[in-house]
Amino acid sequence: MTAELLSSQPLAKRPGLPTWREMTLDTTPEAEAVLLRLWRETPGWRKWQMMEELNRLARELALAGLRRRHPDASPEVLRRRLADLLLGPELAAQVYGPGVDGDESDDRL
Repeated sequence: MTAELLSSQPLAKRPGLPTWREMTLDTTPEAEAVLLRLWRETPGWRKWQMMEELNRLARELALAGLRRRHPDASPEVLRRRLADLLLGPELAAQVYGPGVDGDESDDRL
């Protein structure tokens, strides 16, 4: 797929995840070589640590968005809404019980 075609399609409509090439269309070959070399040299424990940090940040950002959309919600309700976002409403209901009663809002990411 070309960059033009990819940029014109919403992410949800694209088939599968983007390839490395699709994600680095604006990266020079020299910069890409440096990036790949550094990634190969990074120990596994550090890659794991970076992923944990990214996941923590994503959760914090999602929770901040929920707080902004629901400023009067209790911490418990916000955590339950976050579970809906992360797990999907069906699995969150199985794990944590029913969701927020009477709420028709759409908190999808």
